[in-house]
Amino acid sequence: MPTTRETILAALHARLQTLAATVLRDEVLPERIPPAGLIILRDGQPGEPEVTLSPLHYHYQHGAELEVVVQAAKERATAFDTLIAAIGTTLESDRTLGGLCDWVEAEAPASVDMPVEGAASLKAAVITLNLHYTTTGPLA
Repeated sequence: MPTTRETILAALHARLQTLAATVLRDEVLPERIPPAGLIILRDGQPGEPEVTLSPLHYHYQHGAELEVVVQAAKERATAFDTLIAAIGTTLESDRTLGGLCDWVEAEAPASVDMPVEGAASLKAAVITLNLHYTTTGPLA
């Protein structure tokens, strides 16, 4: 039986799969970026939980990350903005991931342009997702 953490991350990964971009989980950046863009979900860290004792529960604010990358010779900024907006719409459509999570909140991305020798430049950002959830134990 998977842990609460894994169940939530798997649900988030599945939710992101509905986007046009290719979505990977904890993979290395591939040599080629798909035309619709690339999103890599990084599991991140659950951090220190707040603990309630009666009944015993651990309340996490887990920081997962999305690495978002687009590569286009033209309209790179527009393609990047469209992908970021699509991620936001997808997350806002169900902030509880079907009731698995208390709340999913994205932080604003800080984008960078990265030149690639002999190819179109990349536009990329890391988006931190705060996943709020409760478990009955640190390993549950």
